[in-house]
Amino acid sequence: MSIIEGGSGLLDSSLWEGRIFDGGWKAAQGGSVVVIEPATGETLTKTGMGDAADIAIAARSAAEAQAEWVNMSCRERADIFFRAAEVLQQDFAAARTWIARETGGIFAKGEHEVREAVVILRRSAAMLLDPDHGLVLPSASGTLSIAKRQPLGVIGVISPFNFPLILSIRAVAPALAAGNAVVLKPDPRTPVSGGFIIARAFEQAGLPKGLLHVIPGGADAGEALCTDPHVRMIAFTGSTPVGRRIGELAGRHLKKVMLELGGKSPLIITEDVDLDLAASNAAWGAWFHQGQICMASGRIIVHESIAAQLTERLVAKAAHLPFGNPTDGNVAMGPIINRAQLERVDAIVKESVAAGATLEAGGEPEGPYYQPTVLSGVKPGMRAYSEEFFGPVASIITYRDDEEAIRIANDTEYGLAAAVICRSVGRATAIGERLHAGMVHINDQTVNDECINPFGGRGASGNGGSIGGPADWDEFCQWQWVTVKDTPPAYPF
Repeated sequence: MSIIEGGSGLLDSSLWEGRIFDGGWKAAQGGSVVVIEPATGETLTKTGMGDAADIAIAARSAAEAQAEWVNMSCRERADIFFRAAEVLQQDFAAARTWIARETGGIFAKGEHEVREAVVILRRSAAMLLDPDHGLVLPSASGTLSIAKRQPLGVIGVISPFNFPLILSIRAVAPALAAGNAVVLKPDPRTPVSGGFIIARAFEQAGLPKGLLHVIPGGADAGEALCTDPHVRMIAFTGSTPVGRRIGELAGRHLKKVMLELGGKSPLIITEDVDLDLAASNAAWGAWFHQGQICMASGRIIVHESIAAQLTERLVAKAAHLPFGNPTDGNVAMGPIINRAQLERVDAIVKESVAAGATLEAGGEPEGPYYQPTVLSGVKPGMRAYSEEFFGPVASIITYRDDEEAIRIANDTEYGLAAAVICRSVGRATAIGERLHAGMVHINDQTVNDECINPFGGRGASGNGGSIGGPADWDEFCQWQWVTVKDTPPAYPF
């Protein structure tokens, strides 16, 4: 039976108790890990915990399976993705409930993850049937010259806890569609949402055994994935410090990497805006999913003439924003993922206040929750100005003119997302064109993503790669040039 009321065989916890996935279910050499529900502190389940030995076995098995996968017809492969989407759609309610319990996110957030995962699976099926597999190149008469996309082989995917289903499947599905095998290492805090839901969907859809491995694990398993000779690429979503380490390891072993890292995304609000709409955008960008989003509006850069009025509206919202156990229903925010992250958020807030920022609202933990918080008077040199919170903090910085707003927005090592709210689309666009970010949103906040857009950042937010939409073919394949002549030419040697 599913551990979630109303679930079906997709979420049968007995399958993964103490186990990992290799197309079937087997004991992990690395032991097991207990999964804790953030809102209650109670045990949800226990899964296998992989180590370097588990990774080595999986990578070798994946390489063997991949050689057969590319020989299967495109239509047969596409059918598997369509079936996996249908399996996930049928267990929609159970999957969204699991995500809510495992991540501490509200039901609406879990529903969003499942909907996007279904679309990603369907789009991955469409990849196999679209014409983007290669090109016919100009060539001399009598020569056929083509460039075709070739799978890399085995892709290692390392995914985080905050949006585990989306941030795993957005790499797993297109990588498989492009002809690769995948070894997925989900965060051990969210191994079901970030791994085993995907494994079960593909298992029931008939994916050949050995093509997908799901191995929750720690740093040792991650490093083994980065150094294993069978793994040709690492797709990582997570913190910048870990991303730097992965980049170093992968580079040393000449692996391709796709790094989507942290952010301190600026939201610029000009003096002519509708203040109620601007406050709504700022609150959503700073507090949605407790601020545990790489695209969160980490710096709200407000024209000095309206800063007090915007702050007043945010304080009012903070006072009335309900937080609590997301499975109880009428809450807007759930718990922080664990105690260590809660304490880190609190430390950034308190140290920034000690450095001169003003605490306008919140600023205290309540059990596993952190109050929606508003800081004003944030300036360079404060942790709230430069460090990613990954917590529900609206950090307000003022500016005098557009040039100063642009300078403040670009005064960061990060470069993931940015946004500008302004009555003049022309003015907002002119500002946006000068922002150093992989994604820019005009008249919106920074937390935006659709599974059909290329998602990626620059600087400490990523290595310039993107994932999603038109970027997937380029990320998960390499070009091969092929020429064909009817007879070999005569050369002068």
